[in-house]
Amino acid sequence: MGQNTDIVNAFCGAWKDQDIDKLLTFFTDDAIYTNIPLDPPNEGIEAIRKAIEGFAAAAEEIEWVVHATAENSETGIVMNERTDRFKIGGKWVEARVMGVFELRGGKIQSWRDYFDMNQFMSQMGG
Repeated sequence: MGQNTDIVNAFCGAWKDQDIDKLLTFFTDDAIYTNIPLDPPNEGIEAIRKAIEGFAAAAEEIEWVVHATAENSETGIVMNERTDRFKIGGKWVEARVMGVFELRGGKIQSWRDYFDMNQFMSQMGG
């Protein structure tokens, strides 16, 4: 794979540190993050910060496991299939995710995640 895959893999690996400032360094200033089951898209660094803070605040630990990756180096698109794991209340909750990342100048300009919200929420319990 290419340089963009390396950047996306580093981004996915960085979630374990739950360092929001570090995660934000992976984005362009005008980046857009769309969590497909949720509206609206998060446009710009501050909106992305708030979305990431929501994930990080709820979890004691975070781990993203990448299973497969495809890259089109001509368009700057990287797609990965992964399992996003969040330890919440001492219990691991997992989501199988398909992520689409569009990179520009070595940074993520657009990020879209597709997953089944009902499957994720059903693991949370009462």
